[in-house]
Amino acid sequence: MRRDHFELTVEGVERDGGDGDPRKPFVRIDFHGPEGLLTDRLTGPDGDLLAAEETDVAFRLREPIEDESATGVVAVTNRVTGEFVLELNEAAEDVLGFIRAAREYGRATDDDEEGRYRVEIAIDGEVLVTYDKRTFLVYDPDGNLLRGESLIPSGVEL
Repeated sequence: MRRDHFELTVEGVERDGGDGDPRKPFVRIDFHGPEGLLTDRLTGPDGDLLAAEETDVAFRLREPIEDESATGVVAVTNRVTGEFVLELNEAAEDVLGFIRAAREYGRATDDDEEGRYRVEIAIDGEVLVTYDKRTFLVYDPDGNLLRGESLIPSGVEL
């Protein structure tokens, strides 16, 4: 599965009207590749699609975060096996802005149960799974966790 098989769109990173209450950030990842490939990766050993708590979302920088043109790789992984479900290239500025919006939304709602952001994974426009997530980890180019940039709910120890 190639990274260019994916198209990513984002909503909810701007406040309503520019200065209103934060909205729940939403990212849609649409796959345009070989039939069945993504579905197979999103299917657990029991034959069911992976649930939100069986997946992790992370961003690995390719350049130092201080580089204003830094890019990186967004990855969704199977939490149980550690295998990559999907990867796609994105600008660090966009991903970090999304994480900031999710953090603001979490502070404004003070509700960790519903998640801080929503991920929808689709195949050629047809929604396959929707996950409400609380955690989004960010790593530097050397693989070190950047706690200050990551979205980590209170009480979670890594």
